[in-house]
Amino acid sequence: MRAQPEEVRDSIPDPLVQRAGDPADLLVRAAHLLDPVTGTDGAHDVEVRGGVIEKIGEAGSLDPGDTAEVIEADGLHLFPAFFDPHVHLRTPGQEYKEDIESGSRAAAAGGYGGILAMANTAPPVSDPADIEALRHSAGLEAVVPVGFLATLTRGMEGRELVDMSELRQAGAVGFTDDGLPVADASVLAKGLRYQRMCGGTIALHEEDPALSGAGVMNEGAVSTRLGVRGIPSVSESTMIARDTALAGYEGGAIQVQHLSAAESVEVIRRAKADGVDVHAEVTPHHLCLTDEAVTDLDPSRHKMNPPLRTESDRQALIEGLLDGTIDCIATDHAPHALQEKEVPFEEAAMGVTGLETAFSSLYTHLVVPGAVPLELLVGKLGSGGAAFGIEPFAIATGATANFCLADLSATWRVGEEGFESRSSNSWCAGDELTGRVLTTVANGQVAWRLRSFSLEVA
Repeated sequence: MRAQPEEVRDSIPDPLVQRAGDPADLLVRAAHLLDPVTGTDGAHDVEVRGGVIEKIGEAGSLDPGDTAEVIEADGLHLFPAFFDPHVHLRTPGQEYKEDIESGSRAAAAGGYGGILAMANTAPPVSDPADIEALRHSAGLEAVVPVGFLATLTRGMEGRELVDMSELRQAGAVGFTDDGLPVADASVLAKGLRYQRMCGGTIALHEEDPALSGAGVMNEGAVSTRLGVRGIPSVSESTMIARDTALAGYEGGAIQVQHLSAAESVEVIRRAKADGVDVHAEVTPHHLCLTDEAVTDLDPSRHKMNPPLRTESDRQALIEGLLDGTIDCIATDHAPHALQEKEVPFEEAAMGVTGLETAFSSLYTHLVVPGAVPLELLVGKLGSGGAAFGIEPFAIATGATANFCLADLSATWRVGEEGFESRSSNSWCAGDELTGRVLTTVANGQVAWRLRSFSLEVA
């Protein structure tokens, strides 16, 4: 991502905010440490003092001394904490679905050490005062560090740009009208020009409204069989083609959100080859499911935008992940209340939750069958902040402790013990998954523990 002018960079607050808490003092003993950033892959002890990693040694080599807590982790895996650049916290205005505390707690339960919140709230986050208020709330409530994006256009109406410079100085990490595309190309082009002055990546929901129309699932054989209006994949890929061209022409930086189609992956691949500053994300549900899942017409689990597409699309997404075309995995965690989902499929709200299940679902569906290496999965879950200038966490001496401990042999049924999120519209609710996060340390604080695991800590 391009460097910002020094005077602008120096006036921007730290991108992430978390509530104050006690710094961790613990020793994780004999865990299999897998860190794609440092290249570490093997059994190690990791000692944390005052929230900072003080020592890393061979398994069994570190003396706990007066360490406050010892976690016997033989047989468990220790990963750098994950980072999600695409989360809906529903505040302000829709706290009955989610809020900063519940959403960040769900993130901690999934192994995340940081998240970025979208701006399509009610009302949308379009003014510096909105960002300042959210950052203040996060400083009181956030279980893991949270950053906030502002809308790109005022009120997400697609016509008038927000004051991007003032929003950046108030602490906005970037800009997005997520939930809606920027339909007017001239508006996006102008935003990309302003971006050169103030920084802040523009994250784009890619969809041509004229092509999507009133569609509610992927347009194809399954939608025809069900008699349900479809959304064609070219609605996404043609907008990505337009916007990567604009970003290249204007010298701007963009994050393309939730890729779903094979054509989209190819457009991103070409844009990167042409030197466009574009990052791309993909969701767990698009990597694991196809539109065949929609035959149950369960909107709580299978209605989202972009929709689930075909097996060939899913395979193209996996290939894009493997070859580096897709930079990160983002959940697009989208909580909804029961009354918004327990209606006929066509009328239901779009979106599913995913923070608590991202690692487990992808480990189950991709790593166990051999489609994706574990190290790559961990790396893609951890690299979501890169487009916004936030480096992946690393487990290294002197670094602030940001890691999660997981049991790859554990099996569990999603939702059986409830959810940390305020909403239950998980795309894998009721599924049995393999692999589970047991505890998460975020920004030097113990952010979450699985209740059953907390009883087993030495």
